[in-house]
Amino acid sequence: MFDLLSSSSELRDSLALLPVLVALEAVLSADNAIALAAIAQGLEGAVLQRRALNFGLVCAFVLRVGLILTASWVIRFWQFELAGAAYLLWLVFQYFTSNGKDEEGEAHHHGPRFTSLWQAIPMIAVTDLAFSLDSVTTAIAVSDQTWLVLTGGLMGVVALRFMAGLFIQWLSEFEHLEDAGFVTVGLVGARLLLKVVNDSYVPPQWMMIAAIAILFTWGFSKRKESELSLEGLIEAPLEPMETVMESVRDSQEMPSEVP
Repeated sequence: MFDLLSSSSELRDSLALLPVLVALEAVLSADNAIALAAIAQGLEGAVLQRRALNFGLVCAFVLRVGLILTASWVIRFWQFELAGAAYLLWLVFQYFTSNGKDEEGEAHHHGPRFTSLWQAIPMIAVTDLAFSLDSVTTAIAVSDQTWLVLTGGLMGVVALRFMAGLFIQWLSEFEHLEDAGFVTVGLVGARLLLKVVNDSYVPPQWMMIAAIAILFTWGFSKRKESELSLEGLIEAPLEPMETVMESVRDSQEMPSEVP
């Protein structure tokens, strides 16, 4: 009887933690989502980008499950966190050092370009795994129940897919959003690196969330200018006048009717 009541109480406590884990996954996935959206943009066309996110995140969830199941073993080896930090910082370096303009001087995608869907999928999965090295250890600190962390991870992947789809659209609308996103990627990479160097140097989680919120506020602060240039605005009203002048010239050239 007492064992049954105890189990019921533990289940209620566990279910009460589930929204906390999902909210934590959603907040910590904002920078992850923008990185995945930027990677997916390396493919031409919205259909391929959606497929890359769908298949890539399925692979990412499988890798997350493996990470969660082996977390107690993984956290004993600092080499994993160092590899994740190096990979994320490499993404940031590649983004900010790449030329954002093509040969004609027009802005284009900063990240890697892919000629095939199957080139993008592994990169999406590995990028999510690198982020998961930070978020999974945080989730395990909240709860040591594997099934609960797995459920939170599954819901986190679903939320991540939804947010990444939105970010693909928003990246083309807001001027500073991609820069803000990759700065937050750099913060996550630096956080992982600090864990390797000295865990006491790692800033508290609330400070990371506050920094991400400030960066994304800046990212959404300015919309991109309309593709219609100032030159186009000046020339547009002149077109009807040119048409009128041509009509006047044509009427002058036409022979007048003899009464």
